[in-house]
Amino acid sequence: MNVIAIKPLRDFWLRHPGAEQALKAWLLEARRAVWTQPADIKAQYKSASILKNRRVAFNIKGNDYRLVVAVAYRFRAVYIKFIGTHREYDQIDAETIDMEA
Repeated sequence: MNVIAIKPLRDFWLRHPGAEQALKAWLLEARRAVWTQPADIKAQYKSASILKNRRVAFNIKGNDYRLVVAVAYRFRAVYIKFIGTHREYDQIDAETIDMEA
């Protein structure tokens, strides 16, 4: 998969160094993956939450952090929509959130 706009991930792990290795591992796995439907993601990540609007929420580092992406299966693209602590995740609408420019 082509992961679009990874800068938010880098910025996040600079602020939260404990997330760096887990995010880098997710990034490597996502780039190697071929997801053609939500079931492909669930097969690889049992704890991932499939949401509306082609969104998926991933637990990062034992659920310390949450990553929300939008997946364009046809184009093999993953768009980062949110990365934050679990507490921050609880305060957003994961089905509509978008990264701030």
